[in-house]
Amino acid sequence: MAGPRKVIITCAVTGAIHTPSMSPHLPVTPEEIADAAIGAAEAGAAIVHLHARDPKDGRPDQTPEAFAPFLPVIKQRSGVVVNLTTGGAPTMTIEERVRPAATFRPEVASLNLGSMNFGLFGMLKRFKELKHDWERDYLANKGIVFRNSFADIEYILTTCAGNNTRFEFECYDTAHLYNLKHFYDSGLVQAPLFIQTVFGLQGGIGAHPDDVMHMRRTADRLFGNAYQWSVLGAGRNQLPVAAMAAAMGGHVRVGLEDSLWGGPGRLAESNAEQVRAARQIIEGLGLAVATPDEAREILSLKGGDQVGF
Repeated sequence: MAGPRKVIITCAVTGAIHTPSMSPHLPVTPEEIADAAIGAAEAGAAIVHLHARDPKDGRPDQTPEAFAPFLPVIKQRSGVVVNLTTGGAPTMTIEERVRPAATFRPEVASLNLGSMNFGLFGMLKRFKELKHDWERDYLANKGIVFRNSFADIEYILTTCAGNNTRFEFECYDTAHLYNLKHFYDSGLVQAPLFIQTVFGLQGGIGAHPDDVMHMRRTADRLFGNAYQWSVLGAGRNQLPVAAMAAAMGGHVRVGLEDSLWGGPGRLAESNAEQVRAARQIIEGLGLAVATPDEAREILSLKGGDQVGF
């Protein structure tokens, strides 16, 4: 008899959406980011998705120099798969955003598949006391368009083409799946595709079960058996969407980048706490959590010995 299906947990440990004033548990310094990634791996995450921040005020920092202090530490202390962002923050240029992945040649890098309005202003209703001036200016900006044109996407793909880095394709709406189909048909990306469908961010598709089903059906129709499906639910949607996806044959992503919460009105105290909650759901469904090496096999990754850090 075959064993239980393996589910990959990705943990996005800090991101560029939430700001330091929102939670004392959000990793900011290189040491905090490294510890958060290793803690998530020990709790069951096979992949850690990483951004960097300025340790003084916590603002997003996409320079390779900001990533350099924590990447070797994570590699030395854990066998977890490292996934570096090329999304950075929506206020950055495409040249800034791709530099860490181009420099460090990770096994996986994220790649956003379409432009979108990006609304963070709703969080100001909940978080009124902010320590740093940049936080309010960043969150209140209703003019942010997160640019990911066809030229931008192609620039990232071609810049990283010689690194054997595979991508976590982040799709915030149905059109983004069709954009990915364009690049798949053109031969710029190859199977197995790792598709991360994102639900519940202001400017993207919602987090209703019908939205989750619609994205899954569309991906099935466009890609058949050529992809692995994962989900990201923003905020309070994190675990409900994860539970749906796990039950429907998918993988899941959690982490303080996507949600600060450990329960209704209660901040999560760590990324590992969210990983443990996802693991409980997965194992409660009679499924098994994938190890990093099992994730490498499922996603056809090059291996941790072939990265540039």
